[in-house]
Amino acid sequence: MKSHHLLYTIMLPLALGGCQTVPESSQETVRPNILFAIADDASWKHFGAYGCDWVKTPAFDRVASEGILFTHAYTPNAKCAPSRSCILTGRNSWQLEEAANHSPLFPAKFKTYAEALGEKDYWVGSTAKGWAPGDPGEINGKKRQLTGPKFDKFTITPPAKHISNIDYARNFEAFLDERPEGQPFCFWYGSIEPHRAYEFEAGIKYGGKSMNEIDEVPPFWPDVDTVRTDMLDYAFEIEYFDLHLQRMLEKLEELGELENTIVVVTADNGMPFPRIKGQVYEYSNHLPLAIMWPNGIRNPGRVVDDFVNFIDFAPTFLELAGTTVEDAGMQPITGQSLTDIFNSEQEGEVVPERNFVLVGKERHDVGRPDDQGYPVRGIFKGDYLYLRNFEPDRWPKGNPETGYLNCDGSPTKTYILDTRRKKGIMEFWQLNFGKRDSEEMYNVVEDPFCMNNLAEEEAFASLKDELEQEMSRRLKEEGDPRMFGNGEIFDNYPYTGAVQNYYNRYMAGEEVPAGWVNKSDYDTYLKE
Repeated sequence: MKSHHLLYTIMLPLALGGCQTVPESSQETVRPNILFAIADDASWKHFGAYGCDWVKTPAFDRVASEGILFTHAYTPNAKCAPSRSCILTGRNSWQLEEAANHSPLFPAKFKTYAEALGEKDYWVGSTAKGWAPGDPGEINGKKRQLTGPKFDKFTITPPAKHISNIDYARNFEAFLDERPEGQPFCFWYGSIEPHRAYEFEAGIKYGGKSMNEIDEVPPFWPDVDTVRTDMLDYAFEIEYFDLHLQRMLEKLEELGELENTIVVVTADNGMPFPRIKGQVYEYSNHLPLAIMWPNGIRNPGRVVDDFVNFIDFAPTFLELAGTTVEDAGMQPITGQSLTDIFNSEQEGEVVPERNFVLVGKERHDVGRPDDQGYPVRGIFKGDYLYLRNFEPDRWPKGNPETGYLNCDGSPTKTYILDTRRKKGIMEFWQLNFGKRDSEEMYNVVEDPFCMNNLAEEEAFASLKDELEQEMSRRLKEEGDPRMFGNGEIFDNYPYTGAVQNYYNRYMAGEEVPAGWVNKSDYDTYLKE
């Protein structure tokens, strides 16, 4: 297979949000390949390029050093399916009907960028976890492939229990081998790591890691050996994700394809630990992001501090493929192409207007009466995060008696629950599982773990009002049903997993499996 591309003249559109065109001298160019690499549940800080020494990520670090390292990249919704829905459509989760939720039926009206590029002469494919969990629906009687046809044939012996046996890198090679000559490609590398479960002590036994390497344990967890060991197991799985990325980069280099491949490396939501994954805090929504493209990014090696959003990926890919949202047949896109940053030579603040990100959630995993969600909306702007919890009487992680189902079972979760059950210590349980105020506000620079709620402090009243008003105004502009008194629509969308109406069935005495939590997670004595 020859490695050259079909020459294609692109007049890059003045698209979506006033993005710049490339300079006139660059307007005749070859359409780039796209390699989108997404880890499953990894917080931004735990990659070497951000200064983390106890997680080794040479491939991510290379992408950052030869491209752009983004310091303020956010998902609008910190859970697998809704986060991936935002990536694929360029729309915020509250603009996606059922797809705002976890494990939904994906609405037929929303075409993904991968489906669109497949119609624009791109060779499209994916390996392992694409859009999930949920029901993607069908087209002409066939299951939709929202991230492209699957390449999962080749397997490997994993280095620890619970790590996937899919040979991600070898399947990427198979994808490249089958590519028609001259076609640009669009590939989704969807690692299953570092999603739980983990083999306990894998990081120590197989990764040679030591608990004293960890420089920071979040203060909302006890700093004990169990938690540190759990963190090292998480680190070991991030490194496995990075190892396959490294093999993919080397293969592209070998084929002479790396120069014109835009490589995007990120994660779908924060680490699968209490108070992070599935929540709406700094460590939940703030994610790693490095992008390289030797042929298309000016002044590589930059660190960019602009706020960028997961909804910015789809318009970027469409623009670089030489098409528009309308021509691609997609629903209108809210995100803005990142080409304005690629075409700049600046670092730090590049585009002053990129100074905020809207975030929120509806229903993630079930576990409340009638499958209710825990609706939140928020805005990150400047140094601050403002949050509005619309139903503060509900349990934010799911009800105690059904195991706090919006928090994966883990040694850390069990330890925290036991501090309350066995030792009578309320602090860690309250921080991780207790009910919350209707409003929260944090200085995420001084308080990145979101421990000190400023919402009721008089000194911050004016700022809180400004953030709340801006958030509400922008959400109304985006047509968020919750801003118009129709928020219950999200609770009424069906849950497509195997545990519909979980709470009601469980409380009626039915044994309902929920394999992602431990039996010991159920706090039956806290029934209300």
